[in-house]
Amino acid sequence: MKVSDAAQLWLDHHRVHSKKNTYKAYKGIITRFVEIYRYKFLNEIDADVVLDFLDQITEDKRKFTKRIRYSQLKSFFNFIRKNHDISMHNQCFDPKIRKKYNRYPKLRWEILEKDVVDEVVFSTSKLRTRLILGLMARGGMRIGEVLKLTPADLQDRKLRLRNPKSGREQEFVFIPQKLSDR
Repeated sequence: MKVSDAAQLWLDHHRVHSKKNTYKAYKGIITRFVEIYRYKFLNEIDADVVLDFLDQITEDKRKFTKRIRYSQLKSFFNFIRKNHDISMHNQCFDPKIRKKYNRYPKLRWEILEKDVVDEVVFSTSKLRTRLILGLMARGGMRIGEVLKLTPADLQDRKLRLRNPKSGREQEFVFIPQKLSDR
């Protein structure tokens, strides 16, 4: 299978099954891959070719961006392997590529005590800010989800989130009664 044909299958899949920004990100990297290797067959693409491509598109980029580009290309090869050519080898699993692009420092999250969170929430002077911080802390919501809320989304202690990041049409969050009253 030619690279251009495989790329079209992958993009068609993501056009239907992914969010708009995800599709856009995948389209960006795969378009660049196709521009360079359009007439090659997938079985002609080896680890050195993949490494050269990744080095070329991530030159002068941050480590996190490099990791994302690597993951996107790996996803492309995995999709083709899983759905169209089970005998194909994913070149992104080559040790030299994984070592260079798959490593990033593990994030260590520090869990704050309830008292510390309360102090942050209640030390704010504006009611709106206090409400936003309270919803994030007590409801486990993202800032984008909080900012999209309207009064119609609140039903007693239940909040309806429209178009959450999970990709579902809506989700529900339960919050404490005091926060609901505010």
